[in-house]
Amino acid sequence: MSETRLSFKEMCARFEVTPRTLRYYEYIELLSPGREGRSRWYGPREIARMTLILRGRKFGFQLEEIRQWLQMYESDGTEAQMRTWVEMADKQLVELGDQRAQLDAAIDELKALRDLTLKQLGD
Repeated sequence: MSETRLSFKEMCARFEVTPRTLRYYEYIELLSPGREGRSRWYGPREIARMTLILRGRKFGFQLEEIRQWLQMYESDGTEAQMRTWVEMADKQLVELGDQRAQLDAAIDELKALRDLTLKQLGD
């Protein structure tokens, strides 16, 4: 695999995504590969964008949020993009904290019900 240019198949393999996912990211304009005939080629810009997209998804951001954030670089520059990233991260940290609290409560409730059931069984 070339580090400066990846084929469609290489891009899928490198990022462990399905062809359908990669095509969808192109469809919603997260990625814009170069084309030669029917072949798609992904250069350093698209590879960097894919890294950021997958990182954003890992952190729970919606694709539209990621798309708008990536577009900021083109229109407003790095500093505006970085400031927006901090704001987005702060909001997402609150959201993830809320989700963690809900999961902790569900785990505690499930353990209590399991323990009660075991007690009723006499184990």
